[in-house]
Amino acid sequence: MEFELWWLLGIPVFFALGWIAARVDIKQLLDESRSLPRGYFKGLNFLLNEQPDKAIDAFIEIVKLDPETADMHFALGNLFRRRGEIERAIRVHQNLLARPDLPLEQQEHAQYELGMDYLKAGLLDRSEETFNLLLESSYGVQARRALLEIFQREKEWRRAIEAARGLQDSGAGARQKEIAQFYCELAQDALVHMQVTEAVALLDKALHADRKNVRATMLLGDAQLAEGDVEGALMTWRRVEQQSVPHVALVAARLMDGYKKVGRAQEGVNLLRSYLAEASSIDLIEVVFKAVIERDGVEAAKQLVVEELRRNPTLLGLDKLLEARMMDAPAAIWEELSMVKNLVHGYTQKLARYQCSQCGFKARQFYWQCPGCSRWETYPPRRTEELNVMN
Repeated sequence: MEFELWWLLGIPVFFALGWIAARVDIKQLLDESRSLPRGYFKGLNFLLNEQPDKAIDAFIEIVKLDPETADMHFALGNLFRRRGEIERAIRVHQNLLARPDLPLEQQEHAQYELGMDYLKAGLLDRSEETFNLLLESSYGVQARRALLEIFQREKEWRRAIEAARGLQDSGAGARQKEIAQFYCELAQDALVHMQVTEAVALLDKALHADRKNVRATMLLGDAQLAEGDVEGALMTWRRVEQQSVPHVALVAARLMDGYKKVGRAQEGVNLLRSYLAEASSIDLIEVVFKAVIERDGVEAAKQLVVEELRRNPTLLGLDKLLEARMMDAPAAIWEELSMVKNLVHGYTQKLARYQCSQCGFKARQFYWQCPGCSRWETYPPRRTEELNVMN
């Protein structure tokens, strides 16, 4: 490509144009900042210094001087809501919506904030009604997320399924895991009311939504057991290993009981011991420990616990070993063993908890939905101490 002399002449021209444009932008920025009330910067400073009470006072003064400032109303309403003054937040956003001159974009914004106020206040009916008005607006995705939260709080699982699918269709990401859990909630309720056929149909939908859903597989085995099909239930529960090896601890008691019912207890013990070799768990040890005592006696149970302690040393395992030792301990040392057992057991009770991987909420029992953050499938099927030892 040939070099043209006039290109060199164009360089200073472009530089000058860029300099002029920058000066215009800076001048415009300075003019806009001078037009803002002093209270705005004062309130912003309080927010940056984590002083929301003083920031609210500053923004209230701005709103009094200039009631038409919509942005200040939004900031004020959000501060009220964060501080727990929901009634004041509702009034702020209702006042904004009452303005006939409010642009459509700000109307939708105010409607959304009002819905969030109602949701925070626990006024779920009003919140649902408000968010339904926004489904076809620019706040459609946010409204669907809020509606999904409302339906879960109300345990309206069928409506939650519809809301989750609506979010998927709007391009807000996959919701298959949640949908499968909603079907499991419906199926569990059906099983409680002995509607086994309905439960099985719902669980099929759950597994269609998420084929790795362990809960659906466990409940499907429960449904087969309710119909008297113990062999079918055992086959179904064993599929948990293919879905998630660590989760076999949750189905271990079901498997052992099933094998006892069909007269094949030793087969059940062998199966669970093979699971122990793959994914050691104190809950799994507990089930195998009891089964081994029943079939092979205390000495075999002690040997089982000793082997597991060597492979995976935990205080929970030590507690189980002390329990086994006490079963045939001589009277001379039984009292001492009992004292040590009580000390270890008391401490392990603080550790023997499941912990949410999202919010850290700890619980003695396993939850599919965290009571702390309401997220699904956030609990690893291992207790806190086991996870700490593994890490």
